Amino acid sequence: MKFRSDKIKAVTELHDADQKQLVIGQKLDDLIALISQNELDSETLKQLQQKFNKAIEKKQDRANIINAFKQIDKKDNVSREELLEDFSTLLLSNKIDSKISSNYLKAQRTNKIVLMLVGIIMITLGFAMIIMPAPPYFEMFTIFYFSQDDGVTLMDLISLAIVFSGIYILVRSIYKKPLRQSKYDQ
Repeated sequence: MKFRSDKIKAVTELHDADQKQLVIGQKLDDLIALISQNELDSETLKQLQQKFNKAIEKKQDRANIINAFKQIDKKDNVSREELLEDFSTLLLSNKIDSKISSNYLKAQRTNKIVLMLVGIIMITLGFAMIIMPAPPYFEMFTIFYFSQDDGVTLMDLISLAIVFSGIYILVRSIYKKPLRQSKYDQ
């Protein structure tokens, strides 16, 4: 039943998006008709154009601008001239300034710091679970006995898994190397 309601919701959202595009198209046609009917000087037309461009730029998401530049890097078997052509086209069509790029770099740096902190916390908690004594009902069962009273428990193995995943997260956050190397990196 839930699948059906989700499907209906998706169809209505798609229908609403189509209606919104139609309304925007009609309003744009009305604006074009008004501009063509009235005698406007070049300065007024220039102001209207700037106002329209600013509205479009505000609507354009900054993350989409960065993602457009990332798409160039994903293209395989493309000559350098074609890459340069695509890059210059993107630079002309997207207004990217130092503020957008610095915000992107700050977000990347913050992401890296948060991942490092999560890794360090996981390592610390894993070692604390191993070192600190736990009640017998929390130890679960012993897998390997060193002596009659001591051994490696299931809780110790879970703690080691937490430590190793913390180490993995810490190393991945420090050395963030792409999984796929471009043919130009060689």
